[in-house]
Amino acid sequence: MNYFVRKLGFYLVALWAALTLNFLIPRMLPGNPVDILLAKLQQRGGVVTSETRKAYELLLGGDSSEPLLSQYGNYLVNVFRGDLGLSVSYFPAPVSEVIATSLPWTIALVGIATIIAAVLGVALGAFVGWKPGTWVDSLVPSTTLLAAVPYFWLALILVYVFATTMKLFPSQGGYDVVLDPAFSPEFISSTIQYGFLPALTIVLASVGGWLLGMRNMMVSTLSEDYILTAQAKGLSNARILRAYAARNAVLPSVAGFAISLGFVVSGSIITEQVFSYPGIGSKMLTAVTNNDYALMQGLFLFITLAVLGANLIVDLLYGLIDPRTRARS
Repeated sequence: MNYFVRKLGFYLVALWAALTLNFLIPRMLPGNPVDILLAKLQQRGGVVTSETRKAYELLLGGDSSEPLLSQYGNYLVNVFRGDLGLSVSYFPAPVSEVIATSLPWTIALVGIATIIAAVLGVALGAFVGWKPGTWVDSLVPSTTLLAAVPYFWLALILVYVFATTMKLFPSQGGYDVVLDPAFSPEFISSTIQYGFLPALTIVLASVGGWLLGMRNMMVSTLSEDYILTAQAKGLSNARILRAYAARNAVLPSVAGFAISLGFVVSGSIITEQVFSYPGIGSKMLTAVTNNDYALMQGLFLFITLAVLGANLIVDLLYGLIDPRTRARS
């Protein structure tokens, strides 16, 4: 029980630190976002007054004339209320609304693709590591080569082959625009068709890393004394592979899987841009391009919460899967 209490306490402190940094970093950057937006307004022929400046400050979530500590308190209150300010890029939409419309697309695409890549890579890695040195083992470099290929280059190749040449899948978008978003068979089928190439890009680029990591851990685990003991006891190879070797070798992959799931929220910016996919990645690029500080803060906050949440869940599961973790704590 002490192990789990300490973990929860650690992540609560980490959450407070993340919120504090998310508040301070935009205020520590050179320049003022209000000045940048007012300069753009003047370039377009707008008239800047003191009332205009005040309105822009409130739009970005605070009044710079307030003491920093007071701004910090208001920021924390607004965050826990779910008020992340208004987005300049999508004005007058609130940041929380902009994120809410994009988050399901990224979770569905990157989340499912990450799970498929992890499961496939770990399973193949366990199989390859069980019999190192075979012809199957010689195929590992070809999968890791895909991990070294830039996302955008791999995505463009898939678009050229499957969308432009073979015309099997659409090249851009998240669904057929003639359909209304709904939980209907037609819409779901359209999202699967449009999301296949982006998901395939992520799987091909990720599976090699999972495979190589699991393969190396399997080779290392097979030299342990408890594996030799299990073989001496006459246990079947299938049982040794499943209950002894793979179970212990997969633990580092579980930790890596937690980090990968956490970064699902950030999406794959380049992949989403190549396919014009309506996810978080495209919103983040828009926020950076338009100096939309409120949207950037909101996105970074969601990414931080996702990473912390995923790692907390895996840390707690780790304590259940591997009792040695609790004993060392």
